[in-house]
Amino acid sequence: MKVVIDKYSGFCFGVQKAIEAASLLLKSGEKVYCVGDIVHNEAESKRLSSLGMSIINSEKLNGLKDGAVLFRAHGEPPQSYQKVSNAGLQLKDATCPVVLKLQQRIKKAYKKLQESNGQLVIFGKKGHAEVIGLEGQTNNEAIVIEQLSDIEQLDFNRDIELFAQTTKSPELLKEIAAAIEDKTKAGFKWHNTTCKQVTGRVPRIKQFAIQYDVVVFVGGHKSSNAKVLFQACKEANANSYFVSTPQEVKNKWFDNPNISVGVCGATSTPKWLMEEVAESIRVLH
Repeated sequence: MKVVIDKYSGFCFGVQKAIEAASLLLKSGEKVYCVGDIVHNEAESKRLSSLGMSIINSEKLNGLKDGAVLFRAHGEPPQSYQKVSNAGLQLKDATCPVVLKLQQRIKKAYKKLQESNGQLVIFGKKGHAEVIGLEGQTNNEAIVIEQLSDIEQLDFNRDIELFAQTTKSPELLKEIAAAIEDKTKAGFKWHNTTCKQVTGRVPRIKQFAIQYDVVVFVGGHKSSNAKVLFQACKEANANSYFVSTPQEVKNKWFDNPNISVGVCGATSTPKWLMEEVAESIRVLH
């Protein structure tokens, strides 16, 4: 049986940077507190927890007395920075550079829109960690829309400026922008702020999936990116299966020892986990 791991799958730059930051802090012997899951992958979070990293929510920042606080790749709102400063704690900011730049752009646009009583709109998932950080740049006054129909809550007689969560679909963003432009009676600007490294994986993973008889996709159940990429695999190859651990691999997926199997994963999937899954498949035949 031929088993191949997709060389383009695995951590994106921002997630890799956050994992490396956490690893360095843990090696130094510091108590490390990460605000929220460092990555939406249960196996990697469990590995880091076993090394001593604790996951907390932002409310618990006020009660910390010592240790280092890690901000993950998704970013945090200004209030979180203030809490760390007030507590006198060491901060390791591992916000993805792409997200950080987007936060700065949104903050600048929001201040300018206040002059014209305009509306800052974010195409993103409500409650998502990145979106919470983006909303924080606008004193939580941004309007978050999740789908095309949500634009009906906008006031088309006022200026509108549209941004997007970095991991959203660029195609849907364009549809939303076109629909707003068609309805607006005032000024309108929009920006394609999706991350090309992340969104570019959809066509790549489809190209990978069609090369194999069976595809095993490795991802975390909490990961939005994993859901999107797995769906892309299924569209390209109906014999695609989702697993989070090697133990979830099923022998019945591989009907003969001569088939080819592709193993791939999300931007939140560690390489070591894909390697373990690949090895669990190899020992079946």
